[in-house]
Amino acid sequence: MNNQEKVYSIKTVNPTTNKVEKVFDEMTKEQLEVILANADKAFKTWRKAPFSERAKALHKTAEIMRARKEELGKLATLEMGKLLSESIGEVLLSADIFDYYATNGEKFLADAPLETPSGKAFLSYEPVGVLLSVQPWNFPYYQITRSAAPNLMAGNTMVLKHASNVPQCAAIMEQILHEAGIPKGVYTNLFVPGSKISELISDLRIKAVALTGSEPAGSSFASAAGKYVKKSTLELGGSDAFIVLADADIDKAVEVASAGRLWNAGQVCVSPKRIIVLESVADKFIEKAKAIYEKVVVGDPLDSKTQLAPLSSEKAAQDVIKQVETTVSQGAKLIIGGKRLNREGAFIEPTILTGIKKGMLAYSDEIFGPVLCIYPVKDEQAAIELANDTKFGLGGTVFGTDTGHAVEVARQIDTGMVYINHVTGIAPELPFGGTKNSGYGREQSPAGIYEFVNAKLIRITTPDAAY
Repeated sequence: MNNQEKVYSIKTVNPTTNKVEKVFDEMTKEQLEVILANADKAFKTWRKAPFSERAKALHKTAEIMRARKEELGKLATLEMGKLLSESIGEVLLSADIFDYYATNGEKFLADAPLETPSGKAFLSYEPVGVLLSVQPWNFPYYQITRSAAPNLMAGNTMVLKHASNVPQCAAIMEQILHEAGIPKGVYTNLFVPGSKISELISDLRIKAVALTGSEPAGSSFASAAGKYVKKSTLELGGSDAFIVLADADIDKAVEVASAGRLWNAGQVCVSPKRIIVLESVADKFIEKAKAIYEKVVVGDPLDSKTQLAPLSSEKAAQDVIKQVETTVSQGAKLIIGGKRLNREGAFIEPTILTGIKKGMLAYSDEIFGPVLCIYPVKDEQAAIELANDTKFGLGGTVFGTDTGHAVEVARQIDTGMVYINHVTGIAPELPFGGTKNSGYGREQSPAGIYEFVNAKLIRITTPDAAY
């Protein structure tokens, strides 16, 4: 087979044009062996590096990302298609997360005293070793950052397998981390297909594993981690409910829900995927949402006038259209959209569905695209029951003017996160993670740095102390 005939699984395909921009060779078994050996060796010195040294490198990483935000933003848009403004926003958010752990990491990992009736005791937080992190394409910098920032600050080393359609974003993040002062071997990008992940998990040098991705990938990943007795965290899919209470400002609720569903072209695990409204206002809500979606500008993600970018790939666009068509064939009502745009690229129309019943595809499956699903219900209790009638439990929203009551409703939603009057969001200081089939473990916030450290108990007593 000559070079022209070679099939590349790791490549940049611009979803605006569906054209291949760049290809990369998969790493060989010999290259992976060198990378794992270097990561294991680097851990022995990185774990001893003072917090000030680690913090300096993370702060520098943030500084470089902010200085190169336009370049990095355009690269993300080229590889997975999001609006340039969203890409740049993601770069800046990632920089904030690096700064957050650089500033607070030493405090978070300080010895924690424990109360005991005799002697003294405390927890010493210590790094565990080489981590394997597997991350998706929808936020190519942020996904790397929320995995790498806390763990590098904690003294772990990391090998990261990114999604195969964002290889340039993966490579440039490794370059930036090294430029910022992270030693070689402490963080390394892997160009490998997903089929090699189980083999990597089995390697004795890998001490823990983290994955953000689909439910099937998470199940396979967790099974492999369990087989080899390794700690894992999973952030999987979501089917976030957006409950509009009786006292909500309908105009504002429609505006927030509609915009939230267009965010990242709907390719967000915590996007508001099920809009639950009272029957008394449902027609009004649908009418207002339709008016918004009729005016959405779909087009080139590099154009500042564009409001909806292409999906990440041709396959992604085909999958979403098939989900919509299947749900409509099962009896749901298509209010607007549901078709491909007559242009090159992975573009679909902004779409609204209603009349979705249990047993229909959209009721149970996550639709990863700009599809607003509206569910009219008779009362608040029915809204809560519908919100919980899903195998997922990632995020959610409760919208209402009486925030005290909204919090009462939020407490009854079985998810890892609920936002009041806001779609599920992202901030360095706020924990991110879910329940049920949306996974386990937390990223960001103080919680994110404790997932992969050994909380070692140290107990101090006199030799003659009673046992």
